[in-house]
Amino acid sequence: MILSTKLPTFLLLAALTASAQKAVPVKSAAEHIDSLHDLSAQLESLSHRVSLAVVQIFSSGYALNEDRDSGSNAAIVTRQRATGSGVVVSADGFIVTNAHVVSNARKVRVRVADGASSGPDGAPRPSGKMLEATVVGVDRETDLAVIRVDRSDLIPLPLGDSDNLHQGQLVMAFGNPLGLENSVSMGVVSSVARQIKPDDTMIYIQTDAPINPGNSGGPLVDADGKVMGLNTFILSQSGGSEGLGFAIPSNIVRNVYQQIRQEGHVHRSEIGVYAQTITPQMASGLQLSQDWGVLLSDVDPGGPGDIAGLKPGDIVLSLNGKTESNARQMEVDLYRYPVGARVDLLLMRDGEKQTVQVATVERHGDPARFADLVDPAKNLVNRLGILGIDVDQRVTALLPDLRKRYGVVVAARSGDGTYSGDSLHPGDVIYQLNNAPIADVATLRKQLDQLKDSDALVLQVERDGRLMYITLEIE
Repeated sequence: MILSTKLPTFLLLAALTASAQKAVPVKSAAEHIDSLHDLSAQLESLSHRVSLAVVQIFSSGYALNEDRDSGSNAAIVTRQRATGSGVVVSADGFIVTNAHVVSNARKVRVRVADGASSGPDGAPRPSGKMLEATVVGVDRETDLAVIRVDRSDLIPLPLGDSDNLHQGQLVMAFGNPLGLENSVSMGVVSSVARQIKPDDTMIYIQTDAPINPGNSGGPLVDADGKVMGLNTFILSQSGGSEGLGFAIPSNIVRNVYQQIRQEGHVHRSEIGVYAQTITPQMASGLQLSQDWGVLLSDVDPGGPGDIAGLKPGDIVLSLNGKTESNARQMEVDLYRYPVGARVDLLLMRDGEKQTVQVATVERHGDPARFADLVDPAKNLVNRLGILGIDVDQRVTALLPDLRKRYGVVVAARSGDGTYSGDSLHPGDVIYQLNNAPIADVATLRKQLDQLKDSDALVLQVERDGRLMYITLEIE
């Protein structure tokens, strides 16, 4: 229908309204009810299918006591129990969950779904079978862990592509909130790439689907039943769900899972640059051509970026065709590529676009990764206030350039040691105590026990490739 623009406004509106009413079919009340029934049936079917791959995890072990008001250093190591959720990702028993669910665990058990929630008469069925599980690997940086049970008939869920997730998209969160097994909630995606702070080392999917303690490690799925994220934490003033839930994107989960399954730990690629997220203030002060994206603020001399011709001040527009909106996203995208791969960066330099190909190298190891290899009950060196691990074949694979093939690696600080003076750092390797060689943790403890309060305590350590002496005073 063609409307004349010379008609009075009220007549024009009336004509448009009448046209719209004729064009839009009106559903009857019965049809509306049928649509609701269809939606409810689809959600019910999806929930049943996903629940078969969701497990409840129980872990127990030892952890460091952070309560320093007790007035005693004797109870540093305490018993710890945790419960959470996980999702089956392969039929042969591999399950992904959060690292904080199984960290420091000496025993992990998993309750798998039994395939039905009620019997033929409608009465509730007993919970699924409880299985012993082993921890395959943990990655603290992403808060992800892979565990495995001895089963070959589990029903897995596929990992989706979190890059295809959109704000407002319908999602469902599965898990065991507050120990209430096999629970489901529904909401939408609030944000697809949320950084809690500008310099955070992770990005998350934000959702308003209710998530509570115990949901950690459970899947956040889309309408197709694909895992788009792994529920991880909430922001809350009350301690319960306030509509601010966060999940690790599935593309990060996939990368970490595949590497842990194949090698037991995670390799990360980098290109030898320091990238920062561009802010409007930064763009204004530096007179940048855009107020968003990624700015290279430094390029390592002699690194792959330097060799390829990257320069401080370059703006990265895309990596292998994918737009880079912030520095963390660029770092995560580089993780996907194996060490030695070549990636194409589209840059903006002096107002002109150009493409540069850069080779990836393995990122320097994070000293905190050694914390994943320790058991506080076995590795605590109380007098130094550290958790130490022996330099063995496993450690030398992570630190191939060590000066010596023995010693004790400082995996973590355990609290206030009974000394003052210099301090030990995670990643330090202790070789000697007062000129006496330190072969392992047991030798270190023995040497420390022989010292009196008035004795000197000098450690020879390797730190960042350099030998140095650390002087301590026993208190």
